[in-house]
Amino acid sequence: MYYHLEDITSPLGGEPFRMISAIADHMNLDTYVIGGYVRDLFLRRQSKDIDIVTVGSGISLAKAVANALGRESHLSVYKNFGTAQVNYQDWNIEFVGARRESYHWDSRKPVVEDGSLEDDQNRRDFTINALALCLNKSHYGELCDPFGGLDDLENLRIVTPLNPDITFSDDPLRMMRAIRFASQLGFFIDPETFDAIQRNKSRIEIISKERIVDELNKIILSPKPSVGFELMDRTGLLAIIFPELCALKGVETKDGIGHKENFAHTLMVVDKLRKSSADLWLLWSALLHDIAKPVTKRFDKQLGWTFHNHNFIGEKMIPGLFRRLKLPQNEKMRYVQKMVSLHMRPINLVDEDVTDSAVRRLLFDAGDDIDDLMQLCEADITSKNPDKIRRYIENFRIVREKMVEIEEKDRIRNFQPPVSGELIMETFGLPPSRPVGEIKEAIKNAILDGIIPNEQEAAVKFMYQKAEDLGLYPKQS
Repeated sequence: MYYHLEDITSPLGGEPFRMISAIADHMNLDTYVIGGYVRDLFLRRQSKDIDIVTVGSGISLAKAVANALGRESHLSVYKNFGTAQVNYQDWNIEFVGARRESYHWDSRKPVVEDGSLEDDQNRRDFTINALALCLNKSHYGELCDPFGGLDDLENLRIVTPLNPDITFSDDPLRMMRAIRFASQLGFFIDPETFDAIQRNKSRIEIISKERIVDELNKIILSPKPSVGFELMDRTGLLAIIFPELCALKGVETKDGIGHKENFAHTLMVVDKLRKSSADLWLLWSALLHDIAKPVTKRFDKQLGWTFHNHNFIGEKMIPGLFRRLKLPQNEKMRYVQKMVSLHMRPINLVDEDVTDSAVRRLLFDAGDDIDDLMQLCEADITSKNPDKIRRYIENFRIVREKMVEIEEKDRIRNFQPPVSGELIMETFGLPPSRPVGEIKEAIKNAILDGIIPNEQEAAVKFMYQKAEDLGLYPKQS
């Protein structure tokens, strides 16, 4: 079967493929475009990453291609891996020599030997990623599909080329990749392949946390993240990788009173949020917003099931969770903590009369992240009662309008009190001390509570009043 690459898509006007073809023929190298790029070609998905496999030296071919592309290209050579990458404009073209691989039980790092195209396709994770299109002039555009990958694409099926137990035991990360592709592409995992993931799930423990979290991030960013997390749960991988999320599962009933199934609720929130946002860390916030519910769950005969302070406990759990998963320990983690800590605040405003003071404090605490927080809170409404959802959405609209009004009037978002600690110390002849902090905090609260406007003159006047209450008086000049 033959395909004209330029007819299917037009990467760089088709020139790299024709150019690689000419160079490969000149060097007498059988050469193919293979893997994810070919899969996406048939799925009509955009891809900027091209994998080239050649029966011979991939590095030599890459050097020749980079030379032909000229100064606009950038060549990176990885001798230890026998690969090279050419970056041209916004395209990444990776070259590798065809190879066969074998694995030791305790490592996913293979022993690599030179091989044929067949050997290279045998080592691929799934049939849909083993498709290859010839680039040599004599067979240009000919599809090499030894495992029926094209049929699997048409039938939305993820299946390994060879014995799935060997495939997953050799490289257990492929289990996560199977689930990620199912989540990204909307495919299903072939039953035999699925069963093999269940049998080999414990092998995931030899994979580095960095590799695992890379797949988790891709699942979170897929069109419907719940697909991936439900598959991880059903295969048993989730309990190994992310036990805190598994702990959300289940419903307990006492005195005929049950509570919401928090695992299903969490995935519903992530799915809703993903429809409007591709912000990875906001989506992580959604995934973790109720993470402390299992440890805060209590039953009260009057109140029923309660999860008091689950937002604050969740905020405290996040650094340890991020450390274990090898997620970043920086402002991204602090952002997720902030979202988890504050996610109840707008919802609580919906349940009571919206006061200016409460809105000011929310604006102050959320700062520039207030719009993200409101997105998360609106996604958190998962009631099956449409009237209740409409009521919450309408109340959120009122809260948003109030925020705009107060922000325009009081400039609260990310505000710094107009009286500094230095001015307080200088005015009253104080060293750094508790009274300085008390005065500064009192000024901030007075502004947030609407007692005084967010203006220096009013703040200075309030400073003198508070200092007098503390028995402090201006120093004599």
